[in-house]
Amino acid sequence: MGMTLTEKILCRHTHLDRVHPGELISARVDLALANDITAPIAIAEFRRAGGTKVFDRNKIALVCDHFTPNKDIESAGQCRTVRAFAREQAIAHFYEGGNCGVEHALLPEQGIVLPGEVVIGADSHTCTYGALGAFATGVGSTDLAAAMLTGEAWFKVPESMKFVLTGALSPWVSGKDLILHIIGRIGVDGARYRAMEFSGETVAALTMADRLTMANMAIEAGAKNGIFPVDDTTRTYVAARSDRRYVADTPDPDAAYSDVLEIDCSAIEPQVAFPHLPSNVRGIGDVGDVRIDQAVIGSCTNGRIEDLRVAARVLRGRKAGPDVRLLVLPATPSVYRAALEEGLLAVFLDAGAVIGPPTCGPCLGGHMGILAAGERAVATTNRNFVGRMGHRESEVYLANPAVAAASAVLGRLAGPDDLP
Repeated sequence: MGMTLTEKILCRHTHLDRVHPGELISARVDLALANDITAPIAIAEFRRAGGTKVFDRNKIALVCDHFTPNKDIESAGQCRTVRAFAREQAIAHFYEGGNCGVEHALLPEQGIVLPGEVVIGADSHTCTYGALGAFATGVGSTDLAAAMLTGEAWFKVPESMKFVLTGALSPWVSGKDLILHIIGRIGVDGARYRAMEFSGETVAALTMADRLTMANMAIEAGAKNGIFPVDDTTRTYVAARSDRRYVADTPDPDAAYSDVLEIDCSAIEPQVAFPHLPSNVRGIGDVGDVRIDQAVIGSCTNGRIEDLRVAARVLRGRKAGPDVRLLVLPATPSVYRAALEEGLLAVFLDAGAVIGPPTCGPCLGGHMGILAAGERAVATTNRNFVGRMGHRESEVYLANPAVAAASAVLGRLAGPDDLP
């Protein structure tokens, strides 16, 4: 029996000839990642274990993106801890301030993650990098500390689910809608501790931005990781960002999957996940009259330049409703600059938007967009749990950038006749 894409990558990072689902392994790590919330805990555990030097300063990334620009004294202290450790250890990939962006948009953009690599991060959305054909998953800060010491991490090899996507996408349908549809179909635990392997003719036609969005939200189905095949789209994306060599693994023809789901993407319309689960999904034809107070366009899910272009297409020549706060946060400085040079920021300003710095802020209810009791937000983010963006009595509706932008103009969730 052959191996799946995830199994082959993990196997290649061990001394084993093959690995099996359920097997406990220790694998070499190509990149270990933490942010301003999780890194201080990992650093403390690193010290407690007697660590004095990281295993490889070039294989650790520290990104201050969650509560930055520092929202309070505590967050300033957290960033100070990360900054001091990065300087002490001469960490090659340390980002804060003007060179910092939302970690899961920043690292692919900078060519720091490549196909075939094993990447762990003390952040659940580390699974984003599976879009590049890497095995990437979130871990706890203690496991991260161990990896910083040893360069290895332990895993239980996950079973793999195969999603075969076919059919052309309808207008305004994106990777966000595909993954929301899938999560709505299988549930938030439908891929629990499994690898979600995406394939099919539709996958071959997806942009890298769409793939990054889909892999990013694999964790919302409970998956260990989401992963895409390496193809010409991947190679073109990587070649523009890195000249490092990599291995493009492929699944064996006789690989075993726990489930194989075939999805006709041509039948999918833009999706909205209602509170309080990403699986509580409806097509925009069934959203009804839901008034909103805030619209957020950004995050590691949908804050790339492609997402801002889509939002600008909808907002050009229009204004956000008088009762709606529209927030736009480019995910990285490069995205911010591109949006400036392309005139997108002018479109957003003309629409009455507040343009924020590259930060995770509002996505996790950290800062720059907190909701009060009873308020509703439509967001291009990835989670809509109780209290995710603020008060426990607030509500978050997940959507793609086009739907979020149109909803901002209307003051309510957009329906199928509201997209230009």
